[in-house]
Amino acid sequence: MSEVEKKRPVIAGREKGPGPGRYALPPTIGFIGHDFTKPTSPAYSFHGRMTNNMYCVDSSPGPQYYIDPKITRFGRDGNPAYSMLGRVKGPRRIFQTPGPGAYSPENTPPCNTQCRPPSYTMGSRTRYRTVDSVPAPNKYSLPALIGPQIPTKPASASYTMSGLCKTGGPSEDLSKTPGPCRYNCTDPSIYLPRQPAFSMLGRHSNPSDSTLKPGPGSHNPEKVTVHKPRAPAFSLGSRHSEFVTPLVINVTD
Repeated sequence: MSEVEKKRPVIAGREKGPGPGRYALPPTIGFIGHDFTKPTSPAYSFHGRMTNNMYCVDSSPGPQYYIDPKITRFGRDGNPAYSMLGRVKGPRRIFQTPGPGAYSPENTPPCNTQCRPPSYTMGSRTRYRTVDSVPAPNKYSLPALIGPQIPTKPASASYTMSGLCKTGGPSEDLSKTPGPCRYNCTDPSIYLPRQPAFSMLGRHSNPSDSTLKPGPGSHNPEKVTVHKPRAPAFSLGSRHSEFVTPLVINVTD
């Protein structure tokens, strides 16, 4: 047995017509289906390119045909053209004539007729002869001029510095007298008028109240709009059914 479809009563709220998107106006572009209430403009179409056989057979080159710029209507351009090649090696000759750069006239010795300054050469040092016992100049030395032992110069008084002696010296303290640092310095406030004195204590602890107090930054007075006019505000709620009966509270007889 086939299932019997359950029939429900027809509700007027369910019967709805099509929306604005269901209607479409005829187009105003093109020729087919054009809106007859609007004027139409001329329409053109694109046709394929026809072959050249319909007119004539043309075998001439197109615009990309390259023409050498050196070729004129009178022939090839007659300006001289040069090229750079490598130097060709000639046949070897028995005698090659030197060029001007092969001569150095500044290095030639002067002639006898020209005046020239004396020239000297530096050679190695010669060794002393074994039979020559004469001392060289650096073997002699002058006597020193510092100290009392100068035979040819008057000597001044000389002094020496010895070490410090602990016994019998001027620094030895035989009476054992106390020094200045052994005495204490008396406070001036004892025998002079005393100045006011202050002391610095530590920071006191926080109050015993542990509740958190809001600071100035916690308040936003610019957001308070109770005493100012404001635009209406709307909120989005949930969508209700179309068939729910509205709640009527104040019913007048």
